Amino acid sequence: MPTPDTAPVIQIDIVSDVMCPWCIVGFRQLEQALGVTGMGARVRWQPFELNPNMGREGQNLAEHIAQKYGASPEQSAQNRTHLQQIGQSLGIDFVFSPDSRIVNSFAAHQLLEFALSVGLQNPLKLALFQAHFTEQRDVSDIDVLLDVAQSVGIVRTDAAQVLESGALVASVREKQAFWTSRGISGVPSLIFAEKYLVTGAQGTDTYADILRQVAQEDEAA
Repeated sequence: MPTPDTAPVIQIDIVSDVMCPWCIVGFRQLEQALGVTGMGARVRWQPFELNPNMGREGQNLAEHIAQKYGASPEQSAQNRTHLQQIGQSLGIDFVFSPDSRIVNSFAAHQLLEFALSVGLQNPLKLALFQAHFTEQRDVSDIDVLLDVAQSVGIVRTDAAQVLESGALVASVREKQAFWTSRGISGVPSLIFAEKYLVTGAQGTDTYADILRQVAQEDEAA
């Protein structure tokens, strides 16, 4: 997120799951807020699984929503239409079909943890959102994950080694436990400057107000 050299740069942690459409909505709203305020941000994506017990086969999206939230087919369709309308205003192309699925995201979180160490976490996260919500690809599939990683500049063999070895399993689990122990139970949850928690996609204006508040406090410190 390039900004003028004199612009405040604020640390923002986003606790998120690739399966969560509101996480990409919240991020795009945050981008707008940064543009409005002229500020910069160092974004770190933190792991959270909405469905940690999801099987390898995944689950049909409509069935999952009905089972987990009790939504009727009509309510589910209305919610998807609402999401698509919001997405259009933010440049997000949400694609839903009768075959849309929820899948297990733990391997994706491991890859995101690795991407953080090589400075490519944000591009990878956005590419995973694109793959899941627009391209309808199975981001629990290892080959899909490696394709997406390679598309943002991550060395494919390095990514494969991370996933095959399980080298980052413990690290991801530790971070998940850290955030849930702090009371995080829903996503997106944005933590500004390690001080202010905002849960849910709260809109450009709300994020802009928080950014200004943090910047003012930094100036007064």
